[in-house]
Amino acid sequence: MYDISMTIKKDMLVYKGKNEIRPRLSTVRDFSQGDAHESELQMNVHTGTHVDAPLHMLKDGDSANLFFAENPFYQAQLIDLTELDEKITAADLKEYEIEENSFLILKTKNSIPGFLEETPEKFIYLAESGAEYLIAKSVKGVGIDTNGIERAQSEHPTHKKLLTQPIMILEGLRLNEVPAGNYVLLLSLLKIADSDGLPGRAYLFEQGEIETILKLFK
Repeated sequence: MYDISMTIKKDMLVYKGKNEIRPRLSTVRDFSQGDAHESELQMNVHTGTHVDAPLHMLKDGDSANLFFAENPFYQAQLIDLTELDEKITAADLKEYEIEENSFLILKTKNSIPGFLEETPEKFIYLAESGAEYLIAKSVKGVGIDTNGIERAQSEHPTHKKLLTQPIMILEGLRLNEVPAGNYVLLLSLLKIADSDGLPGRAYLFEQGEIETILKLFK
């Protein structure tokens, strides 16, 4: 099992390294004031590992409520694109046998330790042509190893074209130690009503691993 989630902390990686959107965790009560310790977390719902709802980019799009009825398990396919230097295009994706209804996970240079810390505003992203290709392939979702699936594209076409389908967008994955291959993806998302995004945890299980785990409880 691979935990591919980001850790929420004040100095974590955020979209393009913008300090104003970093999460804030503060103590609202401690043992000098009573018999319990309590903290308050303030953060954007698009912080760390999260999914985008259509409402995030489409004026009349559905909120994240549409994910509440989803089965949290998905057949996932991780492809290694770490040789790419800027963006993922349709031509790049045509090199792979992408399976229909799969949750496609894109591993890029973003996963290399230190890459995003040095140039957070220059992350590898999915270009519009890549999004169009994945729509034609009828994927269930697309995951990527950075806090945004696109940059430097006017009017956000990658987001809008995927979310119109709707194809789930999963951002903020940590994939450095995960090899290419087929997996079962588990998405454990916070259940926040009427939101434009949902933060959560994401795990990848190797084929047959869940069945092996279940046998331990028989």
